[in-house]
Amino acid sequence: MLDRFELLLALAKERHFGRAAEACGVTQPTLSAGLKQLEEVLGVRLVERGSRFIGFTPEGERALQWARRIVGDARAMRQEIAALRKGLSGHLRIAAIPTAMPMLVELTTPFRNKHSNVRFTLTSATSNEILRLIENLEVDAGVTYLDNDPLGRVKSVPLYREGYRFITSVDAPLGERASVTWEEIAEVPLCLLTPDMQNRRIVDGQLQRSGHTAAPMLESNSTIALLAHVRTGEWASVVPTTLADVFAFPKTIRSIPIVEPEVLHEIGLVVLDREPMTPIAAALVAEAKAIGPELAQRL
Repeated sequence: MLDRFELLLALAKERHFGRAAEACGVTQPTLSAGLKQLEEVLGVRLVERGSRFIGFTPEGERALQWARRIVGDARAMRQEIAALRKGLSGHLRIAAIPTAMPMLVELTTPFRNKHSNVRFTLTSATSNEILRLIENLEVDAGVTYLDNDPLGRVKSVPLYREGYRFITSVDAPLGERASVTWEEIAEVPLCLLTPDMQNRRIVDGQLQRSGHTAAPMLESNSTIALLAHVRTGEWASVVPTTLADVFAFPKTIRSIPIVEPEVLHEIGLVVLDREPMTPIAAALVAEAKAIGPELAQRL
């Protein structure tokens, strides 16, 4: 039964029979047969079928919730038994909003020092994507905003507060200022993250409160692309303070605090709200709780 639930989860992730079969390492007929067997056991139709995948029935959506819980419990059990035998090991998958990616080192490095047999995969994703990935068991944890969009069925641990800087050339009109206001930077041609990013929605909201609408000259879903353009001295942007601090700007580029108002948003770790947690997720939560107070003071 567990393998059939895995097939159901794969289909929910891929939304395509062929790709789901490939992800599970089986043929498409084997996937279809497994799903039909699951339907026969449960006595309901789970999948809307046509020449291609259409969607899940209401019963299928409910079965998905149970499948996530059952598969999650099975994975947690395997991890816990393995940890009792040889210590914590395995694969830790973390998704983070792009602006928080440079800060993951503050979490992964002390974690690895304590659990050297754990390997990591770090993925950049939007805040909404992070919650979906956690819900579908595609990642073990996320680092995202805690105080904007609804978080759903997760546990959270605060890490630090995100502030914002205006990045511009020293020769630009505002380049010599000790601080700038949101109203002032609204008059400057900016390069910003794309609208699907929560950071962009935060910036848009602040500009709107100052009576302006963001009309960036360049948009990207990559913070590296934004900072590379700013580094030329021909572009300006608004980025989190932590991101501005880790990027090596030349002396001709200034990172200027934005005031009136000073805006701060909580960034933290989120994991699926379930008991018991997987050992690897529980260890990550413990590490986040240990480093959070120090990060909050330092950043």
